[in-house]
Amino acid sequence: MIVIDAGSPVPPYEQLRTQLARQIQDRTLAVGFRLPTIRRLAGDLGLAVNTVGRAYRELEEAGLIETRGRAGSFVSSVGEEARERARQAAADYAALVASVGIGTGEALGIVEAALRSLDATAPAPL
Repeated sequence: MIVIDAGSPVPPYEQLRTQLARQIQDRTLAVGFRLPTIRRLAGDLGLAVNTVGRAYRELEEAGLIETRGRAGSFVSSVGEEARERARQAAADYAALVASVGIGTGEALGIVEAALRSLDATAPAPL
């Protein structure tokens, strides 16, 4: 279920994008699930077609959905493949830190610092 808060300082397209991304990532929306058309979802949520279109475009750019022309937009398997790559990288990292004697707390701190560094260099959202 998607809920758009008109009083929120977060733009409606971002609220929609975030909620759909979360549902895809937590597998509430399974790989292959057909999303509503842009027009239908816009009508259901009381949003402009361009607002929903922007959310869908950003989800597609992130690899979470794919559009198949007139067939519509579907939850992509690319997100699942990326998640598996991340799991494998985490397992490799865990093996590395264990082999050099780094403890769990320090290893997590290294990862958090690396993620913060990425966040600091990421371009600001439009």
